[in-house]
Amino acid sequence: MQSGFTLIELIMVIVILGILSAFALPRFADLGGEARAASIQAAAGSIRSAANIAHAQALAANTAAAGSVTLEGQAITMANYYPTANAAGILLAAQISSTDYTVVADTPAAGSVTVRATGASTPTGCQVVYTEAAANASPSVVVTVSSTDC
Repeated sequence: MQSGFTLIELIMVIVILGILSAFALPRFADLGGEARAASIQAAAGSIRSAANIAHAQALAANTAAAGSVTLEGQAITMANYYPTANAAGILLAAQISSTDYTVVADTPAAGSVTVRATGASTPTGCQVVYTEAAANASPSVVVTVSSTDC
């Protein structure tokens, strides 16, 4: 008497595993969205940190409200003691590159810049919006993160 599996049994097991993997694999294969969400969260953290560091540098150096500060050898333009919402301001301070992200100036309004994850299914659902400080008694920047639809 021989023991083991017949050829038919082996083929049936392979077919069943193939069918299961066809349904289970798409669930685990879409890791790109999670990576884009993590990337946009990292960009938001970088923007917040850069704004605070530049603000502290401007206050410590007694820089004019619309002057500039030097961070890591780069001149950062300032508005109300915070980096401006452009390439010479917060994008340079946070080291946000247009090769890594899609950068849209003056969106959603003047005085703001939007950094979007490249390849997101809905670009507005995977973005960071930096709004520069307004001239008032306590100026501060606003950083809004949207990572629900990456």
